[in-house]
Amino acid sequence: MLKSITVTLLLGFMSWASPLVQAGVGSYEFAEPEMAQRFVDLTTVLRCPKCQNQSLADSDSIIAKDLRGQLQMLIKTGQTDRQITDFMVQRYGEFILYDPPFNKGTLVLWLAPFGMVLLGLWALWFFGRKTSGQGAMLTPKEQQQIEQLLADNQAQHRDLKND
Repeated sequence: MLKSITVTLLLGFMSWASPLVQAGVGSYEFAEPEMAQRFVDLTTVLRCPKCQNQSLADSDSIIAKDLRGQLQMLIKTGQTDRQITDFMVQRYGEFILYDPPFNKGTLVLWLAPFGMVLLGLWALWFFGRKTSGQGAMLTPKEQQQIEQLLADNQAQHRDLKND
């Protein structure tokens, strides 16, 4: 019963949200379907400069709307995807790309995950290794000596208490 209600609510939400997603792209008109597809592709690989965690397609910020309009104009003027992304990088920096290129400026960004994995493996090795338990084991003779010392100590304590 609960599962069917959850599925119904999920389907209802998806049917409600779908026109909203399509409205963002549909409001930009192109002469050819290929141009519209290029627009969709570019707006999903370019990051909103204001929102930072959303693509141009997902963001409702004013700058994202302006950039979508500018993308439409650049596509209509016949610029290639490479020319458009180069223009955006020149204007906003490599931050605007969700998949930045591997170069000196992004070296830390690309190598940091590998460094973190290596650091985690080292920590597992360092803290996970076991110390030898042989040093803590007592021989039967040593155990007998300790028991004798404890017995002597208890006897002295009783003698002091009785005095």
